[in-house]
Amino acid sequence: MTDYFQQLLEWVQLNPDYAGLIIFSMALAESLAIIGVLIPGVVILFGAGTLIGAGIIDFWSSCLWAIAGAIIGDGLSYWLGHHFEYITDKWKWARVHPDAMQKGFDFFEKYGDLSVALGRFFGPIRAVVPLVAGLMRMPPKRFYIANILSALVWAPAYLLPGMLVGAAMGDATDWSKMLFPAAGVLLIVIAWLVIHKVIDSKNRS
Repeated sequence: MTDYFQQLLEWVQLNPDYAGLIIFSMALAESLAIIGVLIPGVVILFGAGTLIGAGIIDFWSSCLWAIAGAIIGDGLSYWLGHHFEYITDKWKWARVHPDAMQKGFDFFEKYGDLSVALGRFFGPIRAVVPLVAGLMRMPPKRFYIANILSALVWAPAYLLPGMLVGAAMGDATDWSKMLFPAAGVLLIVIAWLVIHKVIDSKNRS
């Protein structure tokens, strides 16, 4: 499957006009309940970031497409859990992997509203937490606030490292191109340190 997505990125490089649609589709699929487990969103966004850094596609439009896909994907998963609780008993995946669903429930019970934002950055439960939030009847307003705010961080966070690599490969002598990606990576590191500090404090309480 990784080879397939590599071919997809190569196709985007040759057809940059369709980059936004591809990024949107992958971000949405990566955010959908259960299906997202099979989608290497990190790989796709990193690859898109390298194309941005190389000047092949635009950062702002790509970032907006990724944010939109992430918000809609999480929203659909939440809506599914909120309105169709019974289908989780019928899904073969949920029956075969009850431990994954249980991890989602445990994560949500431990971190509450914050789980929607934190879960976006944790691969193993990435595609489960929004579904669980719906099943646990998290109020829509609180869910969408966490959903939108976390998507605004998630998209650039996964694009910027690839941008740094793409900029270095494209023109290593033009250091001005490196400043924005490097600053973004630094902000991501700081954000991760804050998130882990919050998690550690929760674990101790």
